[in-house]
Amino acid sequence: REIGVLKAVARVLWLVPLLCLVLPLATRAEIVKNLYSAQVPVADQSAGALASASRDALAEVLVKVSGSVDVLQYGAIKAALGEARSHVQQYAYVREKGPEASLAARFEFDASYVTGLVTDAGAPLWTANRPLVLVWMVLEDDGGRYFVNWDTAPELSEQLLAAFSRRGVPVQLPLFDLADSAALAPEQVWRLSEPALQAASARYDAQEIMAGRLAVGSTGNAIGDWSYFSAGGRIDRSISAADAESFVREGVSIVAEEMSERYAIAPSAAGDGDDGVSMSVTGVSRYADYAGIVSWLESLELIEHANVERIEGDRIELSLYAQAGAAQLIPIIELNKRLQPLPPTASGSQLNYQWQN
Repeated sequence: REIGVLKAVARVLWLVPLLCLVLPLATRAEIVKNLYSAQVPVADQSAGALASASRDALAEVLVKVSGSVDVLQYGAIKAALGEARSHVQQYAYVREKGPEASLAARFEFDASYVTGLVTDAGAPLWTANRPLVLVWMVLEDDGGRYFVNWDTAPELSEQLLAAFSRRGVPVQLPLFDLADSAALAPEQVWRLSEPALQAASARYDAQEIMAGRLAVGSTGNAIGDWSYFSAGGRIDRSISAADAESFVREGVSIVAEEMSERYAIAPSAAGDGDDGVSMSVTGVSRYADYAGIVSWLESLELIEHANVERIEGDRIELSLYAQAGAAQLIPIIELNKRLQPLPPTASGSQLNYQWQN
Protein backbone atom coordinates (compact mmCIF):
# COMPACT_ATOMS: atom_id res chain seq x y z
CA ARG A 1 0.00 0.00 0.00
CA GLU A 2 2.80 2.43 0.92
CA ILE A 3 4.58 1.70 -2.37
CA GLY A 4 1.39 2.50 -4.25
CA VAL A 5 1.01 5.80 -2.44
CA LEU A 6 4.64 6.68 -3.17
CA LYS A 7 4.07 6.01 -6.86
CA ALA A 8 1.02 8.23 -6.79
CA VAL A 9 3.07 10.99 -5.22
CA ALA A 10 5.73 10.59 -7.90
CA ARG A 11 3.10 10.91 -10.63
CA VAL A 12 2.04 14.32 -9.37
CA LEU A 13 5.52 15.75 -8.85
CA TRP A 14 5.51 17.06 -12.43
CA LEU A 15 2.74 19.38 -11.23
CA VAL A 16 5.03 20.98 -8.64
CA PRO A 17 5.42 24.36 -10.40
CA LEU A 18 1.65 24.71 -10.76
CA LEU A 19 0.99 23.54 -7.22
CA CYS A 20 3.44 26.07 -5.85
CA LEU A 21 1.51 28.82 -7.58
CA VAL A 22 -1.77 27.86 -5.95
CA LEU A 23 -0.24 26.67 -2.66
CA PRO A 24 2.40 29.20 -1.62
CA LEU A 25 4.39 28.31 1.48
CA ALA A 26 3.88 30.90 4.19
CA THR A 27 7.37 31.84 5.30
CA ARG A 28 9.17 34.38 7.44
CA ALA A 29 11.43 34.79 4.43
CA GLU A 30 11.40 35.36 0.71
CA ILE A 31 13.18 33.70 -2.17
CA VAL A 32 15.56 36.40 -3.37
CA LYS A 33 15.54 36.96 -7.11
CA ASN A 34 18.43 38.29 -9.17
CA LEU A 35 21.06 36.84 -6.84
CA TYR A 36 23.28 36.15 -9.84
CA SER A 37 22.99 39.53 -11.54
CA ALA A 38 24.40 42.97 -10.79
CA GLN A 39 24.33 46.43 -12.31
CA VAL A 40 27.50 48.49 -12.02
CA PRO A 41 28.78 51.79 -13.48
CA VAL A 42 30.86 51.54 -16.65
CA ALA A 43 33.16 54.24 -18.06
CA ASP A 44 32.25 53.59 -21.70
CA GLN A 45 31.41 50.75 -24.08
CA SER A 46 34.99 49.72 -24.80
CA ALA A 47 36.21 46.15 -24.24
CA GLY A 48 38.49 47.23 -21.41
CA ALA A 49 35.74 49.08 -19.57
CA LEU A 50 33.40 46.10 -20.01
CA ALA A 51 35.99 43.69 -18.59
CA SER A 52 36.55 45.93 -15.57
CA ALA A 53 32.81 46.32 -14.97
CA SER A 54 32.25 42.55 -15.23
CA ARG A 55 34.83 42.06 -12.47
CA ASP A 56 32.98 44.55 -10.25
CA ALA A 57 29.66 42.86 -11.04
CA LEU A 58 30.95 39.36 -10.25
CA ALA A 59 32.37 40.64 -6.96
CA GLU A 60 28.94 42.07 -6.07
CA VAL A 61 27.22 38.79 -6.97
CA LEU A 62 29.68 36.75 -4.89
CA VAL A 63 29.08 38.98 -1.88
CA LYS A 64 25.31 38.53 -2.30
CA VAL A 65 25.58 34.74 -2.61
CA SER A 66 27.94 34.32 0.34
CA GLY A 67 26.42 37.11 2.41
CA SER A 68 29.72 38.68 3.47
CA VAL A 69 32.42 40.82 1.86
CA ASP A 70 34.90 38.37 3.40
CA VAL A 71 34.31 36.07 0.41
CA LEU A 72 36.45 38.41 -1.69
CA GLN A 73 39.52 37.56 0.43
CA TYR A 74 39.66 33.91 -0.65
CA GLY A 75 42.53 33.15 -3.04
CA ALA A 76 40.37 31.21 -5.49
CA ILE A 77 37.84 34.06 -5.57
CA LYS A 78 40.53 36.66 -6.29
CA ALA A 79 41.80 34.56 -9.18
CA ALA A 80 38.29 34.05 -10.59
CA LEU A 81 37.56 37.79 -10.58
CA GLY A 82 40.29 38.25 -13.16
CA GLU A 83 38.35 35.94 -15.51
CA ALA A 84 34.92 37.41 -14.81
CA ARG A 85 34.29 38.53 -18.40
CA SER A 86 34.50 34.95 -19.70
CA HIS A 87 31.74 33.81 -17.32
CA VAL A 88 29.15 36.45 -18.21
CA GLN A 89 25.98 34.82 -19.57
CA GLN A 90 24.58 38.07 -20.89
CA TYR A 91 24.93 41.80 -20.39
CA ALA A 92 23.23 45.02 -21.43
CA TYR A 93 24.04 48.71 -21.19
CA VAL A 94 21.56 50.90 -19.32
CA ARG A 95 21.26 54.48 -18.18
CA GLU A 96 21.05 54.88 -14.43
CA LYS A 97 18.38 57.06 -12.85
CA GLY A 98 19.19 60.59 -11.83
CA PRO A 99 20.01 63.92 -13.46
CA GLU A 100 23.39 62.71 -14.75
CA ALA A 101 21.96 59.49 -16.24
CA SER A 102 25.40 57.86 -16.11
CA LEU A 103 26.14 54.70 -18.10
CA ALA A 104 25.93 51.31 -16.40
CA ALA A 105 26.04 47.68 -17.44
CA ARG A 106 23.85 44.89 -16.10
CA PHE A 107 25.47 41.46 -16.00
CA GLU A 108 23.99 37.98 -15.57
CA PHE A 109 26.18 35.11 -14.37
CA ASP A 110 25.48 31.37 -14.41
CA ALA A 111 24.11 30.29 -11.03
CA SER A 112 25.87 26.91 -10.97
CA TYR A 113 29.20 28.55 -11.81
CA VAL A 114 28.84 31.12 -9.01
CA THR A 115 27.71 28.66 -6.33
CA GLY A 116 30.41 26.21 -7.40
CA LEU A 117 33.02 28.96 -7.20
CA VAL A 118 31.96 29.85 -3.66
CA THR A 119 31.81 26.28 -2.36
CA ASP A 120 35.02 25.19 -4.10
CA ALA A 121 36.79 28.14 -2.51
CA GLY A 122 35.59 26.94 0.89
CA ALA A 123 33.56 30.09 1.51
CA PRO A 124 30.12 30.04 3.18
CA LEU A 125 27.04 29.84 0.93
CA TRP A 126 23.77 31.59 1.83
CA THR A 127 20.64 30.16 0.24
CA ALA A 128 18.22 32.41 -1.65
CA ASN A 129 15.58 31.83 1.06
CA ARG A 130 16.26 34.85 3.29
CA PRO A 131 14.47 36.70 6.12
CA LEU A 132 12.58 39.87 5.30
CA VAL A 133 13.70 43.06 7.08
CA LEU A 134 11.26 45.82 8.06
CA VAL A 135 12.93 49.25 8.08
CA TRP A 136 11.82 52.29 10.07
CA MET A 137 13.92 55.38 9.40
CA VAL A 138 13.64 58.99 10.61
CA LEU A 139 15.38 61.97 9.01
CA GLU A 140 16.12 65.23 10.79
CA ASP A 141 16.50 68.48 8.83
CA ASP A 142 15.37 72.11 9.03
CA GLY A 143 11.76 70.93 8.83
CA GLY A 144 12.04 68.76 11.92
CA ARG A 145 12.03 64.98 12.27
CA TYR A 146 9.94 62.81 10.02
CA PHE A 147 9.67 59.25 8.68
CA VAL A 148 11.54 58.39 5.50
CA ASN A 149 9.05 57.15 2.90
CA TRP A 150 8.20 57.63 -0.76
CA ASP A 151 6.32 60.87 -0.08
CA THR A 152 8.76 62.58 2.28
CA ALA A 153 12.13 61.38 0.95
CA PRO A 154 11.79 59.49 -2.35
CA GLU A 155 15.50 59.60 -3.22
CA LEU A 156 16.55 58.25 0.18
CA SER A 157 13.85 55.56 -0.02
CA GLU A 158 15.20 54.52 -3.43
CA GLN A 159 18.76 54.37 -2.04
CA LEU A 160 17.57 52.26 0.87
CA LEU A 161 15.89 49.66 -1.31
CA ALA A 162 18.81 49.62 -3.76
CA ALA A 163 21.32 49.03 -0.97
CA PHE A 164 19.35 46.05 0.37
CA SER A 165 19.01 44.67 -3.16
CA ARG A 166 22.78 44.90 -3.72
CA ARG A 167 23.32 42.73 -0.65
CA GLY A 168 20.54 40.28 -1.53
CA VAL A 169 18.42 40.99 1.55
CA PRO A 170 14.61 41.26 1.18
CA VAL A 171 13.30 44.54 2.61
CA GLN A 172 9.96 46.15 3.32
CA LEU A 173 9.10 49.74 4.21
CA PRO A 174 6.10 50.29 6.51
CA LEU A 175 2.82 51.39 4.99
CA PHE A 176 2.78 54.59 7.05
CA ASP A 177 -1.00 54.49 7.16
CA LEU A 178 -3.29 55.47 10.03
CA ALA A 179 -2.45 52.29 11.94
CA ASP A 180 1.27 53.03 11.77
CA SER A 181 0.70 56.66 12.76
CA ALA A 182 -1.23 55.55 15.82
CA ALA A 183 1.33 52.91 16.76
CA LEU A 184 4.61 54.77 16.34
CA ALA A 185 5.80 58.38 16.35
CA PRO A 186 8.98 59.68 14.72
CA GLU A 187 10.34 60.63 18.16
CA GLN A 188 10.10 57.00 19.30
CA VAL A 189 12.17 55.87 16.34
CA TRP A 190 14.61 58.72 16.98
CA ARG A 191 15.09 57.33 20.49
CA LEU A 192 15.44 53.84 18.95
CA SER A 193 12.88 52.58 21.47
CA GLU A 194 12.83 48.80 21.12
CA PRO A 195 9.43 48.20 22.84
CA ALA A 196 7.73 50.78 20.62
CA LEU A 197 9.38 49.46 17.46
CA GLN A 198 8.51 45.84 18.25
CA ALA A 199 4.89 46.73 19.00
CA ALA A 200 4.47 48.76 15.79
CA SER A 201 6.11 46.02 13.72
CA ALA A 202 3.85 43.24 15.03
CA ARG A 203 1.23 43.85 12.33
CA TYR A 204 3.86 43.04 9.69
CA ASP A 205 4.83 39.76 11.37
CA ALA A 206 8.39 41.06 11.17
CA GLN A 207 11.11 38.96 12.75
CA GLU A 208 13.92 41.27 11.61
CA ILE A 209 13.62 45.02 12.28
CA MET A 210 15.99 47.83 11.34
CA ALA A 211 15.63 51.35 12.74
CA GLY A 212 17.70 54.37 11.78
CA ARG A 213 18.00 58.02 12.70
CA LEU A 214 19.84 60.35 10.36
CA ALA A 215 20.84 64.00 10.36
CA VAL A 216 22.36 65.51 7.21
CA GLY A 217 24.74 68.45 7.63
CA SER A 218 24.98 71.57 5.48
CA THR A 219 27.84 70.02 3.49
CA GLY A 220 25.85 66.83 2.86
CA ASN A 221 27.65 64.75 5.47
CA ALA A 222 25.50 62.21 7.29
CA ILE A 223 25.57 61.44 11.01
CA GLY A 224 23.30 59.01 12.79
CA ASP A 225 22.67 55.60 14.26
CA TRP A 226 21.31 52.23 13.21
CA SER A 227 19.71 49.63 15.49
CA TYR A 228 19.09 46.11 14.24
CA PHE A 229 16.73 43.80 16.13
CA SER A 230 16.72 40.09 15.30
CA ALA A 231 16.71 36.62 16.80
CA GLY A 232 20.41 37.13 17.38
CA GLY A 233 19.77 40.12 19.66
CA ARG A 234 20.22 43.85 19.21
CA ILE A 235 23.05 45.59 17.38
CA ASP A 236 23.59 49.35 17.74
CA ARG A 237 25.99 51.25 15.51
CA SER A 238 26.82 54.95 15.25
CA ILE A 239 27.86 56.02 11.76
CA SER A 240 29.42 59.13 10.30
CA ALA A 241 29.48 59.08 6.50
CA ALA A 242 30.25 61.36 3.59
CA ASP A 243 26.61 61.39 2.49
CA ALA A 244 23.22 59.81 3.16
CA GLU A 245 23.72 57.08 0.57
CA SER A 246 26.93 55.91 2.27
CA PHE A 247 25.16 56.01 5.64
CA VAL A 248 22.46 53.72 4.23
CA ARG A 249 24.99 51.31 2.69
CA GLU A 250 26.82 50.94 6.00
CA GLY A 251 23.56 50.22 7.81
CA VAL A 252 22.54 47.57 5.29
CA SER A 253 25.97 45.98 5.63
CA ILE A 254 25.32 45.49 9.36
CA VAL A 255 22.20 43.47 8.52
CA ALA A 256 23.71 41.41 5.71
CA GLU A 257 26.86 40.48 7.62
CA GLU A 258 24.95 39.48 10.77
CA MET A 259 22.37 37.48 8.82
CA SER A 260 25.03 35.61 6.89
CA GLU A 261 26.68 34.59 10.16
CA ARG A 262 23.40 32.94 11.17
CA TYR A 263 22.35 31.39 7.86
CA ALA A 264 25.34 30.97 5.54
CA ILE A 265 26.89 27.49 5.66
CA ALA A 266 30.44 26.49 4.82
CA PRO A 267 30.58 23.58 2.32
CA SER A 268 32.97 21.66 4.57
CA ALA A 269 29.92 20.89 6.71
CA ALA A 270 28.77 17.94 4.62
CA GLY A 271 25.61 15.92 5.01
CA ASP A 272 25.41 13.06 7.48
CA GLY A 273 26.51 10.13 5.38
CA ASP A 274 25.32 8.41 2.22
CA ASP A 275 21.78 8.03 3.55
CA GLY A 276 21.32 11.78 3.76
CA VAL A 277 19.68 13.79 6.53
CA SER A 278 16.47 12.17 7.72
CA MET A 279 13.42 14.40 8.06
CA SER A 280 9.87 13.66 9.20
CA VAL A 281 6.82 15.87 8.60
CA THR A 282 3.47 15.18 10.30
CA GLY A 283 0.12 16.61 9.25
CA VAL A 284 0.57 16.12 5.50
CA SER A 285 -2.75 14.95 4.08
CA ARG A 286 -2.84 16.19 0.48
CA TYR A 287 -0.76 15.48 -2.61
CA ALA A 288 -0.41 19.24 -3.08
CA ASP A 289 1.27 19.43 0.32
CA TYR A 290 3.66 16.57 -0.51
CA ALA A 291 4.67 18.24 -3.73
CA GLY A 292 4.93 21.70 -2.19
CA ILE A 293 7.19 20.52 0.65
CA VAL A 294 9.52 18.62 -1.69
CA SER A 295 9.69 21.53 -4.14
CA TRP A 296 10.44 24.08 -1.44
CA LEU A 297 13.19 21.95 0.11
CA GLU A 298 14.83 21.38 -3.26
CA SER A 299 14.72 25.11 -4.00
CA LEU A 300 17.28 25.60 -1.23
CA GLU A 301 20.71 25.63 -2.86
CA LEU A 302 22.27 23.48 -0.15
CA ILE A 303 19.75 20.65 -0.69
CA GLU A 304 20.31 18.69 -3.89
CA HIS A 305 17.42 16.23 -3.47
CA ALA A 306 14.55 15.69 -1.03
CA ASN A 307 13.41 12.09 -1.51
CA VAL A 308 10.18 10.79 0.04
CA GLU A 309 11.15 7.46 1.65
CA ARG A 310 7.98 6.49 3.49
CA ILE A 311 4.38 7.60 4.04
CA GLU A 312 2.45 6.47 7.10
CA GLY A 313 -0.91 8.09 7.75
CA ASP A 314 -0.37 11.85 7.70
CA ARG A 315 3.40 11.58 8.20
CA ILE A 316 6.02 11.56 5.47
CA GLU A 317 9.65 10.65 5.95
CA LEU A 318 12.28 12.13 3.67
CA SER A 319 15.99 11.87 3.03
CA LEU A 320 17.68 15.19 2.31
CA TYR A 321 20.85 14.93 0.24
CA ALA A 322 22.56 18.18 1.17
CA GLN A 323 25.86 20.00 1.43
CA ALA A 324 25.22 20.52 5.13
CA GLY A 325 24.39 18.55 8.24
CA ALA A 326 21.10 18.44 10.12
CA ALA A 327 22.06 21.05 12.70
CA GLN A 328 22.99 23.55 10.02
CA LEU A 329 19.84 22.99 7.98
CA ILE A 330 17.57 23.71 10.95
CA PRO A 331 17.72 27.55 10.92
CA ILE A 332 17.14 27.58 7.15
CA ILE A 333 14.22 25.14 7.17
CA GLU A 334 12.58 26.88 10.13
CA LEU A 335 12.27 30.09 8.12
CA ASN A 336 9.18 28.35 6.76
CA LYS A 337 6.37 29.15 9.19
CA ARG A 338 4.36 26.12 8.06
CA LEU A 339 7.05 23.75 9.30
CA GLN A 340 6.82 23.85 13.10
CA PRO A 341 9.58 21.96 14.98
CA LEU A 342 8.67 18.89 17.02
CA PRO A 343 10.68 16.70 19.43
CA PRO A 344 12.69 13.86 17.82
CA THR A 345 10.64 10.90 16.57
CA ALA A 346 10.84 7.36 17.91
CA SER A 347 12.21 6.28 14.52
CA GLY A 348 15.15 8.62 15.02
CA SER A 349 14.53 11.28 12.35
CA GLN A 350 17.14 13.98 12.68
CA LEU A 351 14.62 16.69 11.75
CA ASN A 352 10.98 16.51 12.82
CA TYR A 353 8.22 18.98 11.96
CA GLN A 354 4.47 19.55 12.10
CA TRP A 355 2.93 20.84 8.85
CA GLN A 356 0.58 23.77 9.40
CA ASN A 357 -2.27 23.96 6.86
